[in-house]
Amino acid sequence: MIADDHLEVYEALLQIQQKGIPAALATVIETAGSMPRHAGSKMLVYADGRSVGTVGGGAMEALVIKAALASLTDGQTRIETYTLNNLEDGDPGICGGTARIFIEPIGAAPVLLVIGGGHVGKALAELGKWMGYRVILNDDRPEFANESYLSGMDEYVVCKPAEVINTINITSQTYIAAVTRGLPVDVHLLPALLATNAPYIGLIGSRRRWALTMKALQEQHGIAKEQLARIHAPIGLELEAETPKEIALSILAEMTMLRRGGTGKPMQWHTDDDS
Repeated sequence: MIADDHLEVYEALLQIQQKGIPAALATVIETAGSMPRHAGSKMLVYADGRSVGTVGGGAMEALVIKAALASLTDGQTRIETYTLNNLEDGDPGICGGTARIFIEPIGAAPVLLVIGGGHVGKALAELGKWMGYRVILNDDRPEFANESYLSGMDEYVVCKPAEVINTINITSQTYIAAVTRGLPVDVHLLPALLATNAPYIGLIGSRRRWALTMKALQEQHGIAKEQLARIHAPIGLELEAETPKEIALSILAEMTMLRRGGTGKPMQWHTDDDS
């Protein structure tokens, strides 16, 4: 029989899966000594800090919520150990037990931020949505960032590209593709993007455009070569892509390679064994 508080957590889990709401699940996996909760106890923590269920309450639970929010930011699971016998750390000092808690992000899909809603940006946003990203489309032209222009995206942000970081919370799970209109936009945009911890920043354009952009960034903003090395430019894998959809495929292929730790090399395998 499922305990009432566990049932509440399971119901909440079903809701976040159905609605695509990110949350983190904390589960007590081991206890020693006197503890208010035992192995199997669960708590679901939402991105705004709200929670369902409990793993013990008090100072320990506050620390678990903090760790759960961190897992939503970096997308990583973790096992934390808490000891309820240290008054200086804010523990109640009455239980004296220890708990190990497994924390896992649930429904924390990676985010694809597409800056520029032209032909390539549109194709990239559509493909990113199909691949399971939470897609945000940004453009300074309202007609290129709205539901009528491209339906089904998670968010539409109309502002100057360089100002997008003031509107969107860019984290280590945010993959950025700048498919912009040219160097004047890029020179103001890239310093802002480099100030974030985004794991991928890609810029569309030719090698010549990127060479001119690098020169301008170094001269006008004093950005070092080491910082510029973070930018994937020209963006994507070399597929000899021509159409917007082909270019979008090359970009998402590079993002996937980096997310999964791939090499981008062909998987074709040759062997002399005829069997």
